[in-house]
Amino acid sequence: MVSRSYSNLLELASGEPPSLGRMSRRIPRIMTVPGIISDIDDDPTESVCSDPSSSSVQRDRIIIVANQLPIRAQRRSDNSSNGGGGSNSSKGWIFSWDENSLYLQMKDGLGDDDIEVIYVGCLKEEIHPNEQDEVSQILLETFKCVPTFLPPDLFSRYYHGFCKQQLWPLFHYMLPLSPDLGGRFNRSLWQAYVSVNKIFADRIMEVINPEDDFVWIHDYHLMVLPTFLRKRFNRVKLGFFLHSPFPSSEIYKTLPIREELLRALLNSDLIGFHTFDYARHFLSCCSRMLGLTYESKRGYIGLEYYGRTVSIKILPVGIHMGQLQSVLSLPETEAKVAELLKQYCGQGRTMLLGVDDMDIFKGISLKLLAMEQLLLQHPECQGKVVLVQIANPARGRGKDVKEVQEETYSTVKRINETFGMPGYNPVVLVDEPLKFYERIAYYVVAECCLVTAVRDGMNLIPYEYIISRQGNERLDKVLGLEPSTPKKSMLVVSEFIGCSPSLSGAIRVNPWNIDAVADAMDCALAMAEAEKQLRHEKHYRYVSTHHVGYWAHSFLQDLERTCREHVRRRCWGIGFGLSFRVVALDPNFRKLSMEHIVSAYKRTTTRAILLDYDGTLMPQASIDKSPSSKSIDILNSLCRDKNNMVFIVSAKSRKTLTEWFSPCEKLGIAAEHGCFLRLKRDAEWETCVPAVDLSWKQIAEPVMKQYMETTDGSYIEDKETALVWCYEDADPDFGSCQAKELLDHLESVLANEPVTVKSGQNVVEVKPQGVSKGLVAKHLLSAMQERGMLPDFVLCIGDDRSDEDMFEVIISSIAGPSIDPRAEVFACTVGKKPSKAKYYLDDTVEIVRLMQGLASVSDQMLSALV
Repeated sequence: MVSRSYSNLLELASGEPPSLGRMSRRIPRIMTVPGIISDIDDDPTESVCSDPSSSSVQRDRIIIVANQLPIRAQRRSDNSSNGGGGSNSSKGWIFSWDENSLYLQMKDGLGDDDIEVIYVGCLKEEIHPNEQDEVSQILLETFKCVPTFLPPDLFSRYYHGFCKQQLWPLFHYMLPLSPDLGGRFNRSLWQAYVSVNKIFADRIMEVINPEDDFVWIHDYHLMVLPTFLRKRFNRVKLGFFLHSPFPSSEIYKTLPIREELLRALLNSDLIGFHTFDYARHFLSCCSRMLGLTYESKRGYIGLEYYGRTVSIKILPVGIHMGQLQSVLSLPETEAKVAELLKQYCGQGRTMLLGVDDMDIFKGISLKLLAMEQLLLQHPECQGKVVLVQIANPARGRGKDVKEVQEETYSTVKRINETFGMPGYNPVVLVDEPLKFYERIAYYVVAECCLVTAVRDGMNLIPYEYIISRQGNERLDKVLGLEPSTPKKSMLVVSEFIGCSPSLSGAIRVNPWNIDAVADAMDCALAMAEAEKQLRHEKHYRYVSTHHVGYWAHSFLQDLERTCREHVRRRCWGIGFGLSFRVVALDPNFRKLSMEHIVSAYKRTTTRAILLDYDGTLMPQASIDKSPSSKSIDILNSLCRDKNNMVFIVSAKSRKTLTEWFSPCEKLGIAAEHGCFLRLKRDAEWETCVPAVDLSWKQIAEPVMKQYMETTDGSYIEDKETALVWCYEDADPDFGSCQAKELLDHLESVLANEPVTVKSGQNVVEVKPQGVSKGLVAKHLLSAMQERGMLPDFVLCIGDDRSDEDMFEVIISSIAGPSIDPRAEVFACTVGKKPSKAKYYLDDTVEIVRLMQGLASVSDQMLSALV
């Protein structure tokens, strides 16, 4: 079913007023491959603007957004086209699908009958502004593609500038230590990058149906696009997949706009990576730079971000089996295989194969040096082993590409001059563009494939090689194999490429270690046939099942799962520019209004006020935790009002709290999560739990000390009834890792003790069973009930997990005997986040302002009585 916004683009492109049914304007003819597409009026089913009622089945739609459309475009060479769209478009354009594009191939896995796919991206060719409207209309009509047109200067600064000179080298672990090494950060290039991402967002706006459509953004070219889309539609269903490596936090943190990129990505619902290492680095950056926590829930990694759960997906992309097998069946592939067999095997030579882009990260020169080492160490290989290195053109441009080319040519020349002989060159460099079938033919003939990149996001060359070596019956005949002959293949792969973890039968190498790579080449040549066959079989089983369709289907499935919660949440957009994010909360969760609570405070007569301390009245990050004189004055004003019972409920020890709040005569205090409490300064301390046996401390303390000594920045807080290991000053990743291990260790050794072990914000705490802040709330309400004071106003404010127990007791008591049935109840948490509380305030500043407001009301009431 075509969305209204989708139809509007056609109306916009045509320049015609909106139409209810089929378009009144006839679209000019356009040549495609393999034939001519007729005017759309000739076949109503081809019209994307057909009446929605004509289709009884509504299909899901996914908008795939990438830097480049899966479209080939070229000028028509004749003048017969009537597709003029301006003075410069009289020749017209020929458009066709780019069968080698991953974005086209993944469509198969999504199921053409179930899901409608729209593409948004740039064309490789520059389209004159006079032709852009017509080309937009034709591509949308014929291919369901929405082209993004960028001025040449802007495109150059965005793609060749920021993407290729700054992001791409850094994501491949190259630091710009000098102007010659990678690109130094350039703010004008960054602004061009942001501008292009916004243009993409504008194009998506023209076709999206925000309530229903899924959007899947691809790669580092469009990393801030999620923010622009989320800003327009808070509930947009948005996935992002990164096809490059994601560097470690030590590398990534050098990027001046590091937080902007992270926050932009976190505006997605699902973020995909090829390997666990890349995902781990991303999560580490979020933890270290944004202070976010993540955990695995039922097998899915989730990252909590302002009430939204951003899911992390780890799944390497695959190849298109159908396309590869069809190319293997082509007569020209067979002919090329026969030619290569004659050229190499017919001469008694064994082919090793490398296929790489001519760029600095593919390690071509290191591979050549390893070949040289092999020939030196194993003279018997001279005259028999040939390395064919296919060098594809580099995608970037610049000084580094020229240096790689020069080094490659000089190394090849040196090796061939040293070890070559008449009719034999040990290295054959193929640096002219090859057709796909020609490359496949090389795979079929090669005894071993070498992929020794020093850093690569995924690299599908090994996958293509495995499928090519599996071949088919016709190729078996060309190769002189019996149909039942088991197939074999050998792979030498770098540890630093994304496909390496999934190829367990490959010989993995450190490409920088020339000797090790040479030994791996020798091992691959000398390995027993049966072993080669076993390794090939294992790889083929994996590659043939984990294809591009499987990858695309799996990603979309997870995106659907992640977005199911959208409808159950209320969303607020907060922040400016690239700091924009959406806060997703329970529909009943709202900000506590000063007017609302003051009004309730004035008309009530019996009030219970429970306040957490750290993170509520005092910012969590404060070095001096003691209360300010202002806070003491506010508390005293509230306590002077005879209608109020005011309680500080803290995890601190009673000694510390007694000292801090000594000026507050009528303030109630609950210490150590409520283990001890007193109703006012001169009252005796009570215990909420029976006499506690503290012998467990002798078991827990040595364990905690062990973790304290091995975790720099951590310390132990020994309270009367509890032990706390704090790691707020430790390295966040290591501290968190140690905390999980300590929690497990303590639970194990204290399994038979009457204690509970809990993790909190930068702490692991052991305390007696049954002790919680909820117990304090119950105790206070019971004490008031015994005195005949049924509170008709209850205010409870806290910021962390331990305060949720108070909220739960307060809310569940509303229908009970300890609170007036008409009571005004305010359970309030600090910050917009999932909570049992119904209200929130943004920070401690707002809480102090609120308490000051209530104190002023009490002071005015007291003054009026006097």
